[in-house]
Amino acid sequence: MNHRLIDRRLLKSAALLCSAAFLVAPGLSLARPVLMISIDGLRPGDVLEADKRGLKVPNLRRMVKEGVSATGVTGVLPTLTYPSHTTLITGVAPARHGIVSNTTFDPRQINYGGWYWYAQDQKARTLWDAARDAGLTTANVHWPVSVAAKSLTWNLPQIWRSGHEDDAKLVKALSTEGLVDELEHDCAGPYAQGIDESADGDENRARFAAALIARHKPGFVTVYLAGLDHQEHATGPGSPEANAVLERLDALVGRLRDAELAAHPDAAIALVSDHGFAATDTEVNFFRAFIDAGLITLDADGKVTGWEAMPWSSGGSVAIVLARRDDAGLKDKVRAQVAKLAADPQARIATVIERSAIAAAGGNPQADFYLDLRPGAVASPFAGASAPFVRPARVKGMHGYFPGLADMRSTFLLTGTGIAGGGSLGEVDMRAIAPTLAQLMGASLPDAQSRSLDLSKIAVKNMK
Repeated sequence: MNHRLIDRRLLKSAALLCSAAFLVAPGLSLARPVLMISIDGLRPGDVLEADKRGLKVPNLRRMVKEGVSATGVTGVLPTLTYPSHTTLITGVAPARHGIVSNTTFDPRQINYGGWYWYAQDQKARTLWDAARDAGLTTANVHWPVSVAAKSLTWNLPQIWRSGHEDDAKLVKALSTEGLVDELEHDCAGPYAQGIDESADGDENRARFAAALIARHKPGFVTVYLAGLDHQEHATGPGSPEANAVLERLDALVGRLRDAELAAHPDAAIALVSDHGFAATDTEVNFFRAFIDAGLITLDADGKVTGWEAMPWSSGGSVAIVLARRDDAGLKDKVRAQVAKLAADPQARIATVIERSAIAAAGGNPQADFYLDLRPGAVASPFAGASAPFVRPARVKGMHGYFPGLADMRSTFLLTGTGIAGGGSLGEVDMRAIAPTLAQLMGASLPDAQSRSLDLSKIAVKNMK
C-alpha cells in the first residue's frame, strides 16, 4: 500500500481528534494538499467590511468565518502584480527573487512591452518546488512568472503578445503537453486568451482550473484571477463596476473550493492578493523630464538612441537606472535632476530613496534611485518627446506605490480541516505566506525571509 496515503490518512484522523490545537506546531509535517487562489487587487476591507461596503461576497466571508484571516498584508517594493506574486510563492523580496517589476527593463523600447513571463528569470525556490520535493503533484492556472516552471506537473502559464489568435497557439505550445486539448474537451470550449483580463476570462480559467482539479487531483494548485484589478484600473477601487466584478469572482472562489474539497477533503485553501489600490487623478511623465535634461536622446521618429539614466515605471513609483553605476559624475547629475523633480509640486513625489535604502527595502537592485509618488499620481509608461510632463490620469486606480502606504495592504485568508474559525492574524508580512503554506504541505522554504505564521496560537485562542 502507498505509505504516503497511509500517512495522510493518519494525519487526517489526528486532525479530527485534536482539532486545531496542533496546526503548524513546531516540527510537525502535515503533508496536506493546498489550493492557492489569487484575486489580483483585492483589498482586505472588501472582505472584512463587506457588509458595510454593500458587497455580497458569501464565499469570501465564509472563509473568514471558518478560518483565519489577516487584517492586512504588507507587501513588497514595488506593490505590483508580478513582484508580489513571486514573493507570495517564494517568501522572499524582489531583490532576492529577481522579478523587480511587471515589465522587463527595456531602455531602447525593443521588447514590445514584454513582461517577466518566464520562470527562468526567477531566482528563488518556489512553493511549486517545495511541493514537488515533498512528493506532491503540482498544477497552475495563469499564475504570473510561470512559463516553463520546471516543478509544475500540469501548467497553463500566463503569457500573451498581441491578442491575435496566434496567442492561443503560444499558450498551448508552452503548456503541459496535451493539457489544453484535454481540458478544452472537458470544458466544451476554448481556453481564454492570456491577454484577456476580464471577469469573463476569469470565469473561463476558473472552469478550466476546476476541471484540472477534478481530472488530475494535484496536491498543490495555484489559480490566478485578474478581473478585479483590470476593473479597478478602469473605473477605480470601490466603484460599482469593480464591486460587481468582485461579486462575480466570489462565486468562482466557491466553485474552486468545492472542486478542491471534492478531490481532497483534507485540503487547505488559501486566498491571497498581491496589493491594494489607490484612486488616481494625475499622470506624471518622468521620461519627459529626463529627455529635457539630456539624459535620454531620441531620433526624429521618437525612438531612443542613447541614455544616461532611464526611468523604469512601476505604477505609483519609479526606479531610476543609470547607464554607468560607477560614474560618480553621472550619479551626481541624476541626483540633482531627481532633487529638482522632488521640489516640483507637479511631479507629486512623496519620497526618494537611494541604493542602500532600496537594498534595505528589498527593492530593485538595478536602481540607484527610487521615487515613491503621492497617492493619486501615477507614472507614465514610456512616452516620447511630444507627451506632456503632467496630464489627467488615464486610469482611475493604481498600485505600485511603496508598501508602507496603507491603501496597498493586500488580503490573506486560510481555511481547512483543523483550522479554527474566526481567527485574526493581524498585520502579516507577505513573505510569511509562502513558508506557512509550505509547512502545511509538509514541505519547506528554508530561504524564506520571514518565519511561517504560528496558526496554532490563533486556533487555541479561538477554542478557549
